[in-house]
Amino acid sequence: RETPMDLGLLLLRLVIGGLLVGHGAQKLFGAFGGHGLEGTGGFFASIGFRPGKPMAFVAGLTELGAGVLLILGLLTPLASAGVIGTLLVAGSVHAGKGLWAVNGGYELPLVYALLGAVLALTGPGAYSLDALIGLQPSLVWGAGAIVLGLVAGGVVVARAKSVLKADAQAA
Repeated sequence: RETPMDLGLLLLRLVIGGLLVGHGAQKLFGAFGGHGLEGTGGFFASIGFRPGKPMAFVAGLTELGAGVLLILGLLTPLASAGVIGTLLVAGSVHAGKGLWAVNGGYELPLVYALLGAVLALTGPGAYSLDALIGLQPSLVWGAGAIVLGLVAGGVVVARAKSVLKADAQAA
């Protein structure tokens, strides 16, 4: 039986998923004022995410794919892990500027990642393909998705920091 919470989860998934599809399309295709793989790849390489173009492809594909899965309410824990991982990486890029977005900070990536964690724990609600095929939210799957996203994002961030440290030592 559907509840008002199910409608709220649908609205959340549609908005967050749609925005993530847009972010992915910016990286992959240069849509919505984005820089495409060449521009994003060059930026990624400059901040340690190397090789830049393949890393931009992975980031864009993860955002686009996670967004589509959230919109559909399909494999929600996997989609949530993708959101958490990519937005942890994005947050790390903005971390030196503090919290607030007005200063270029990590406020927005934090909000997206938190919403990914919320959806990992709550599930997508009744208006979803997960519900249609009988995939039920569970604490184990939700917590696993959060851990997977944090570990995956953390590995990418640590690797980039290591690349930048090696660059500084070579200079």
